[in-house]
Amino acid sequence: GDVVITMDADLQDSPDEIPKLRRMILDDGFDIVSGWKKKRYDNTLTKNIPSKFFNAATRRASGIKLHDFNCGLKAYKKKVIKSIEVYGEMHRYIPVLAKWSGFKKFGEKVVEHRARKYGVTKFGWDRFVNGFLDLISIMFVGKFSKRPMHFFGLWGTLFFVVGIGITLYLIISKIIDPVNFALTNRPGFYLALTSIIIGMQLFLAGFVSELISRNAPGRNSYLIEDKIGL
Repeated sequence: GDVVITMDADLQDSPDEIPKLRRMILDDGFDIVSGWKKKRYDNTLTKNIPSKFFNAATRRASGIKLHDFNCGLKAYKKKVIKSIEVYGEMHRYIPVLAKWSGFKKFGEKVVEHRARKYGVTKFGWDRFVNGFLDLISIMFVGKFSKRPMHFFGLWGTLFFVVGIGITLYLIISKIIDPVNFALTNRPGFYLALTSIIIGMQLFLAGFVSELISRNAPGRNSYLIEDKIGL
């Protein structure tokens, strides 16, 4: 189909929302339309409050103005689904994945949230913590996957400059006082050595990452598909 719609299987989402979500994709031209459970029937302390913090942090980090990233009721254009890869627990970050793939038109619709009738919630503090770890991972990958040297090179340069600076200080101090200044007994000697090694390792990691990313077969696939109208 041209439109893909997902929803949770716990009966808390209403299928009555489907036609409107579909129209927003086809008629209004949105790439993604996300549901917003504005009025919830979950436990406020264990679900609602952590969810608000999670959504606020994700909005701030990603720049996507959605209120409920974790809502399972969403509609997508087919090409969005074909352009992203979802693994692990990354389903809550599908809008972020789509943004990094070049899609920019996000819509939102207030949807009905029904009280749970069966089963128990799978949400816990472990998923709350894991969610923020996943956010850090996906923001790093999304921002630096095409230019990893910008990250590794920056920190590599910082560590290398610090190491060289300490080394020059030690050398000058040794020249000034060659008798009393024991070079290898100074903590700065080992700090300089460690900083230079870490800096070189980060540079090497950046170079290897650049080689991998520039030879990835799907590096520019979404750009090519967009130009030829797929």
